[in-house]
Amino acid sequence: MVQPRENLDSVRHPRAGVELGRATDDLPSWITGQDITEADLPYIHSLLKKSFGDWVEQSEGFPWLSGWPIVLLHPDYTEVAVSGASANDGLPASWRREAAGPTAAGMALESCRPALMRAEEHVHPALRSRDTLAVPIFSRSTGFVCAAIACSAPSGAAGAGELKLLQAAALHFKTCLYRRFEHLFVEDQLHAATQASREDRRKDRLLEIMRRMNDHIDVENVLAEVFSSLEQMYPTCRTNLFLSQDYSSTNERVQPLAFHHQDMDLCWRAFMDGERREDGVGEFRRIAFPLAGKQGVYGVLRLDLSAEPFDDLDMRFVSTLTSGAGTAFEKARMHEQANVLIGELRLINELTQRLNSSLRLSDTIQFATSELMTIFSADFCFIMQLDMQLNHFSVISSNVPELNNDVFTIDYGFCGVMLATKEPIILSDYHSATPVRSRLLESTGSRSLIASPLLLNGEVIGAIMVTHRQPNHFSYENYKLLQVLSAHIGLAVSNSSLHAEVRRMVITDNLTGLYARHYLNERIQRKQEKDASGSLIVVDIDHFKKINDTYGHQVGDAILIQVSSIIRSAIRESDIAARWGGEELAIYLPQLSLEQTLKVAERIRSRVEEETAPKVTVSCGVSEWSSGDERISVESLFYRADMALYEAKHQGRNCVTVG
Repeated sequence: MVQPRENLDSVRHPRAGVELGRATDDLPSWITGQDITEADLPYIHSLLKKSFGDWVEQSEGFPWLSGWPIVLLHPDYTEVAVSGASANDGLPASWRREAAGPTAAGMALESCRPALMRAEEHVHPALRSRDTLAVPIFSRSTGFVCAAIACSAPSGAAGAGELKLLQAAALHFKTCLYRRFEHLFVEDQLHAATQASREDRRKDRLLEIMRRMNDHIDVENVLAEVFSSLEQMYPTCRTNLFLSQDYSSTNERVQPLAFHHQDMDLCWRAFMDGERREDGVGEFRRIAFPLAGKQGVYGVLRLDLSAEPFDDLDMRFVSTLTSGAGTAFEKARMHEQANVLIGELRLINELTQRLNSSLRLSDTIQFATSELMTIFSADFCFIMQLDMQLNHFSVISSNVPELNNDVFTIDYGFCGVMLATKEPIILSDYHSATPVRSRLLESTGSRSLIASPLLLNGEVIGAIMVTHRQPNHFSYENYKLLQVLSAHIGLAVSNSSLHAEVRRMVITDNLTGLYARHYLNERIQRKQEKDASGSLIVVDIDHFKKINDTYGHQVGDAILIQVSSIIRSAIRESDIAARWGGEELAIYLPQLSLEQTLKVAERIRSRVEEETAPKVTVSCGVSEWSSGDERISVESLFYRADMALYEAKHQGRNCVTVG
């Protein structure tokens, strides 16, 4: 039996009416104008259940079919809630027609009218001895069925009066439903407003953080701003930044990104994908945000969350913060790199000017050694020169005096590697497994190394090795800078060596290897300006023209070379021997007395007579000067020695005379 729909609104319970009035009169019309829509049906189970609980609580003491089971049904026939003294008595497990057969609940939902069905009309075993009553619940504005209240009564106990009572109960339930709906709507609006306000505050905070980050042009301050902002927002959150670049930070929370470490798997995936990654649920969560700029991903910001609440708004906030931090990091890093590059260019320019300011090889390499140690904060620096004729590298400059002039074969150590590959070397730790041995590193206790070959026209002419006792001391930027500097140093060393060779050729007689006459004159003049005395020996090979005529000029040249070699071995290092002209040779002996000079001259004369082949003799003229002489000059010294030589010739040659 189905009641006409209009009767539903004609039944009012006094208390229900009061409740409904309170719920609507105290609320603005824009709230009471809100209604449940058909689109809400899949989501209102919880709302219906809580409203039913309110209705049961408010109905205590009212004659709502006391003792009979009452059930609240969703329009999809789902049982939402049950009430009654024997809630599970006389009710089917499912109210769907295919399971329960015809029921008043089904009729009410289908016909949208109150319904009453007698026991004999039921087919479900649980309902064959019971009557069922049901009333649909309509939305207040659109009028579609949003629920139904059904009741099971003993056979013959239910009639029109009980159905009207159930209708009154339904109106009361509808009041409870809309009151909770309005409260829920207000809560949603408040929550949305709160979220919007919170998001606005976050945006303002984010803008302020971004402004501060972009005000900084150094990486350390950018990173400090990131950590400080996250600490203020999430005080219990643990934050770490893992960078992939070769960057050393003073902040202990900045660490290198390890690509083959189990704990780094989450960060590694975030770094490779460039997207946020998350692990863990419940109390402990770990979230990795990629730190990316326009040119790529620089690292990963990892948040370890324990008790800190972290919702979607927080996720968006940190994502945006990390994105801004990536851009600020990139800008600051590029600024620092630009400053480094400018500094390197300035350094290269200054170094090149200083290197080219002196063409003396010793000055060049000593300056280069000192500068390289300062630039790289190194403990040791070695500059090696390659001699392909002798097949070895020799240390031509270092800050370790005992290692200067050390010699290594061309296939030994890191110099051998650079000779073979023509490539620079960077070594983080010499103590780690490396097949290359180095006497220089072992003798100095060095562990870090950067080295570069000195190249000229693509060929190795030497090598530079810069070392430090601590491992991992040198950066990749140091390695690249040394490579650039070595090109300039190599050119400077080559220029100095070439200049030294040209100067040697200018001041040296090509045949005898002795100094040239003009160089001897210059040295004597400087000695006379500083010293107190000195002596000169002029040596002439007797009958040299006859030797040339008899044996030929090649033998004559050989005789000159033999005599020159005897002279070099018979004098001190401080003495200066030169080819004065033709077969005449001269030796200046600074601060040597006449008596000692005569002994040197006699030693030369006797050795020439004994050691030359074919045998020749020499005549020697000796002169001296002292600071007490009336006239001191190179010309007068040579004049007296020449006169003494002339006298020796007149005395029969093969003798020593004094002028």
